[in-house]
Amino acid sequence: MTIANSLEQKKEPSALYRWTILIFVSLAMFGNYYVYDSISPLADLLAKQLHFTDADIGLLNGIYSLPNIFMVLIGGIIIDKFGTRISSFLFALLCFIGALLTAFSGGELLLMALGRLIFGLGAESLIVAVTTVLGRWFKGKQLSFAFGINLTIARLGTFAALNSPSWAKSLYTNWQLPLLVSVAAATISLLSVIVYWTMDVYAEKHYKVRPVPKQDEIKLKEIFNFPKSFWWIVALCVTFYSAIFPFQTFAVKFFIDVHGVSREFGGFLSSMLTLFAMILTPLFGLLSDYVGKRAYMMMLGSLLLIPVYLLMNYTHISLYVPMAMMGISFSLIPAVMWPSVAIIIDESKLGTAYGLMTLIQNIGLAAFNFLIGAVNDATGGYTAGMWIFSTLGFFGLFFAYMLHKSESGPNGHGLEEGIKKAEA
Repeated sequence: MTIANSLEQKKEPSALYRWTILIFVSLAMFGNYYVYDSISPLADLLAKQLHFTDADIGLLNGIYSLPNIFMVLIGGIIIDKFGTRISSFLFALLCFIGALLTAFSGGELLLMALGRLIFGLGAESLIVAVTTVLGRWFKGKQLSFAFGINLTIARLGTFAALNSPSWAKSLYTNWQLPLLVSVAAATISLLSVIVYWTMDVYAEKHYKVRPVPKQDEIKLKEIFNFPKSFWWIVALCVTFYSAIFPFQTFAVKFFIDVHGVSREFGGFLSSMLTLFAMILTPLFGLLSDYVGKRAYMMMLGSLLLIPVYLLMNYTHISLYVPMAMMGISFSLIPAVMWPSVAIIIDESKLGTAYGLMTLIQNIGLAAFNFLIGAVNDATGGYTAGMWIFSTLGFFGLFFAYMLHKSESGPNGHGLEEGIKKAEA
């Protein structure tokens, strides 16, 4: 039997096999998200027990983003050059080492920051790798829905971390104990990547699958040839996430200081973003698969974000209302934004594209974590920071509108188009 005949006789992997791979790469992101969000519920303990300032706490989340100002682009190039299996294992290993160092830092700020930096070296690149895996396994097969399920499972990590003051209340007597749980989450992430690697290798040997796209030669100058629509998505990405995650860094502390709630309830309010996203992101993804209108959906998500910070700062409206609005936005924009890149960019350059997008996103995350922490300390309150977040929402609306204009022209890539029938 010839090799060609052998390949012809191979069957495509079943839907169950594809979705199982999705589950494991999503569990890798679950652990990743948990470790990232493990700092926010600890903010008041770090202030009380270790005497950290808001600027110190902002540093622990902001320094996570610093290496990604260059690392995610390098990570994307590594993914395109060597494939997702090796690269995702390397990135998950860095996440584990970083979480370990943070937990066993002895409360020294510099060591904790170093651990967060090492974690950041792997974390965002791991997300790029997982996103690239989904682009390979689900392109043309309900891609946005798959992204939505992936984000739902990943954000379970955020939800678990932000609610850990409730379900792990006994651990919140000491700043270190909750961080040990984050080490366990990083272990889950690493083991899940190993399972994915095994399944991907098996699929290549026994099933008819899309070959792993690799570039023999990486030309960085090609990133300047990415279409205009890609750059509008990147601009929206950086403003959107800069309005969400730096807010979450101080959200629990803000709720305690300004609204007088308990740490447990403050953690729950912050986790509402994740709860909404876990439920709605797959549904919004499925909707965009069938009806298109992706730029319109991103415009709506940005519009919802503009008033929420001012409502929280200036009114006595129930905090459930602005957090629900933010939760819808946090579900809607990522559900259509990340898969849109896979529609616009050639698959062989997808890792580089996602890496570049995440690089610029992390410039914003680092800058605004540092900025908001410094502004809070300088003003002795939160009002100026809340205006900054609201302004970012306005810019997100503008960039989404420009994306719509770009895709409505002759050089559109089909972002506004849906599919009549998707394979399960």
